[in-house]
Amino acid sequence: MLLTILIIAGSFPVGEAITNDLSPATLMFVRFILAALLFAPYIFIKHKLHSPTRRQFTNYAILSIPLVVFFWCMFESLRYTSALNTGALYTLVPAITAIYALFINGEITNRFRSFGLIVGTIGALWIVFRGDYVALMGLDLNYGDFIFLLGCFLFGLYNPLIKKLYSGEPMEVMTFWILLFSAFWFLIISGKDVLQVNWFSISNNVYHGILYLTIFATLLSFYFLQLAIVKIGATKVAAYSFLTPLFVILINISFGLGEFELATLPGIILVIAAMFIIQKESKPLP
Repeated sequence: MLLTILIIAGSFPVGEAITNDLSPATLMFVRFILAALLFAPYIFIKHKLHSPTRRQFTNYAILSIPLVVFFWCMFESLRYTSALNTGALYTLVPAITAIYALFINGEITNRFRSFGLIVGTIGALWIVFRGDYVALMGLDLNYGDFIFLLGCFLFGLYNPLIKKLYSGEPMEVMTFWILLFSAFWFLIISGKDVLQVNWFSISNNVYHGILYLTIFATLLSFYFLQLAIVKIGATKVAAYSFLTPLFVILINISFGLGEFELATLPGIILVIAAMFIIQKESKPLP
């Protein structure tokens, strides 16, 4: 999960750098169809070519919807807000996930873990508003932040639904079909825009960004994420999201894309503390 969150954190500055070159739906279609095509030979060689059952087919279609909404919102929002803001808002996903997990999986969030969710949420808000409590009281979120929040509320469904709908098939098979369905939905959303793009006029940096998003932030992170959800549960997996803004800040500084703001330090400390607090075991409903 640490590796997964590092990869996901990298997708925010990468997305911010290339989102204005292609529409979000077109960019995501290319990302997901390439990921599915690259993954297909491995799936067909190891597990042979066979169609999922009707139940699995429906489950994969359902699981792909939160991803499609989230990633469209992410890349649309990056046109109006910063990678740090989206990375910080992403840390709200554990609290959202915990609520969904209670109703979908019967996963009770104990008082200690609830405290961790509150601490993490406060830390995330601190980072977004740079410790400016006046802006916080006025909910001074920009248009892009609101779009990304909508995506976070949908993405919070993904982890509990994986836990609920997983039927014991190889995890890589589930990953492949979710990628394929996601590409299908994005193709419908993007429509004829995909055909109208002049792919030869796009800069190499955009293609490099697409490759990163395809191979690392899609193929590897999805596989790791789904494997971890089954192994340690939806809420504990989501708790690692609290580390996202820290990794985003470190990546931005490393590549000269930003400078460290001392005002964000208390928020960073809070979200790191929250991540460890939430690792406490939860108990299922009887």
